[in-house]
Amino acid sequence: MLKGFKISMLSLRIRIFLSMIVLIIVASVLLASISIIQFKNEAKEYHQERLERKENAVREHINYVLSTTTYPLTTENLDLIFKDKIHELAHIHNIEINIYGLNGKLLKSSKESFSVDKVLPPIPKYILKLVRSSIEKRYVDIRTVNGVKNRSSFTEIKDDKFKPLGVLNLPYLEDDGFYDKELKSFLIRLGQVYSFMLIVAFGLAYFLATYITKSLKTISDRLNETSLKQKNKKIVLEASSKEINLLITAYNRMVDELEVSAVKLAQSEREEAWREMAKQVAHEIKNPLTPMRLTVQSFQRKFDPNDPEIKQKMDDYSETLIQQIDTMNSVASAFSNFASMPAQQNETLNVVEVVELALDIFNEEFIIFESNSSEIISKIDRTQLIRIITNLVKNAIQSIPEPQEDKKVFINVKKDVNNVLISVTDNGTGISPEDTNRIFEFKFTTKNSGMGLGLGIIKNIIENYKGTITFETEYGKGTQFTVSLPIINS
Repeated sequence: MLKGFKISMLSLRIRIFLSMIVLIIVASVLLASISIIQFKNEAKEYHQERLERKENAVREHINYVLSTTTYPLTTENLDLIFKDKIHELAHIHNIEINIYGLNGKLLKSSKESFSVDKVLPPIPKYILKLVRSSIEKRYVDIRTVNGVKNRSSFTEIKDDKFKPLGVLNLPYLEDDGFYDKELKSFLIRLGQVYSFMLIVAFGLAYFLATYITKSLKTISDRLNETSLKQKNKKIVLEASSKEINLLITAYNRMVDELEVSAVKLAQSEREEAWREMAKQVAHEIKNPLTPMRLTVQSFQRKFDPNDPEIKQKMDDYSETLIQQIDTMNSVASAFSNFASMPAQQNETLNVVEVVELALDIFNEEFIIFESNSSEIISKIDRTQLIRIITNLVKNAIQSIPEPQEDKKVFINVKKDVNNVLISVTDNGTGISPEDTNRIFEFKFTTKNSGMGLGLGIIKNIIENYKGTITFETEYGKGTQFTVSLPIINS
């Protein structure tokens, strides 16, 4: 649900409000983060300095012991020299003390004997190397074990002639309990202060956001009410912001311009409506004139006074002309009444029979009609149904290029549940892919003649009956139009 949500959809007042709240929250988070980093740095410096102080004190004490001992100052004698003194030193300085030989093996430790392993690990060679290579002859190894940081300093022990005797090791466990307690206390106080500030910020942000956007809300409401079809009111408001005053001035100027444009647009729309109506009427009148001309010419060529069926042919000829005249009459009536073209005059009829009758005006032998039923009764306007068939068949004939020999236009009528389906299929040039989305648009045509109103008009007729018209085409092979009309029972 929130996937398509965008911040740009929020109002300016909400965005100002949220921005101020976010600013307070970000400031508190930054301050808390800086405080935590500061406390950690202080703790690090404290432990580092404390280890150095203890190390200096222990070294001075060790040097004093070495200067007062009666044993020769050799690495082998360090165990004897500090046999009893090492525990005293560890107690005085409150730190564990380990003394290693120059080869890294443990010689003496302040730990109780039962707590020292039988085989203690020697000092790693890389640490011995770092101690000897450093200027201060000292190295601090820092490791984290089970989440607790351990420092361990390694320093050379020298005799009175500065000759190395061994290595002093002081393990140091960092205890951050005091700093953790102080940090927790600080964060609690900071949270209390910022909670109070957040409550105050909510109220202040809401007040400021409302105050800033009050004028904009007035302008927004007035813009929503602005329309070309009504007289728009100007905004009479003195805002506290120069930018908003400029916006109000621009809106009032736009209202004046809209009034002038509305008059011109209304006049232009009326003229365009009349022009469009004239084009549609001309197109609708021209449609029946063409089959009437073809019918008269066909009758003129085939007229034989001695034909025994001359009376039946005269009746068919007359009926065809009357149907087309009725179509023209309905167009003229619709135009005079400013109604649809033409108005629906539903009557109960046999759709199969009317479609077959509409095809009689075409003399092309390649027109094939077929129906799976001889009778499909519905209540529909006869002239509009004839107009649909005539237009589709005429377009199908015109879509087949003249040099083509194997011409075919296939018309099929069938009943499908509560609908009657009328399909008109041709093997013409088809519709190009770039024209498929525009085929039902008014004024769109791919022919050299015509105004492109036919398919648009019959689409409106079909949709007035709650029907549909669709097409399938393959460019270069042909097109099939399918009209689906609901069967309206009388």
